[in-house]
Amino acid sequence: MAQTGREAAKRKFLSFLESKKLRVTLQRRAIIETVFETEEHFTAEQLLDWSRQRDKSVSRATVYRTLPLLTQSGLVREMDFGKDYKFYDPNYADHPNHNHIICQDCDKIVEFESDKIARIEDEISQKLGFSVKTQRLQITATCEDLKKLGACKKKSRC
Repeated sequence: MAQTGREAAKRKFLSFLESKKLRVTLQRRAIIETVFETEEHFTAEQLLDWSRQRDKSVSRATVYRTLPLLTQSGLVREMDFGKDYKFYDPNYADHPNHNHIICQDCDKIVEFESDKIARIEDEISQKLGFSVKTQRLQITATCEDLKKLGACKKKSRC
């Protein structure tokens, strides 16, 4: 997300909080700054760790209360990849129609867009009498490290 896009997303989220009559505490501000400064997909626990680097007082409860607000605002998307935890996509507002490849071994997530896939989706939708509003494609795979080395060296970081 470009810097201007990040600032606009932050402003939009702050307006969303104001419309709900919710306060913007220092902890919540640290969380907001963290979310809109990353392009990585993240878990709640990762967001907690990153936010605490900004403000050691950020609590787990505040992170878990703020995440649903971020998703309700439409600026972040919660994604379920079949794990015991959810991932959050901070690029959703800029790119609502994009796809993900997820390594089932190390949880590495790679976003991609494809004009070819978009054309196929449009073709199928029109053929069946629908009009595409949003789309999501999720591919589960194993990364090249697993094929080459028999184990993924990134797994230890997850």
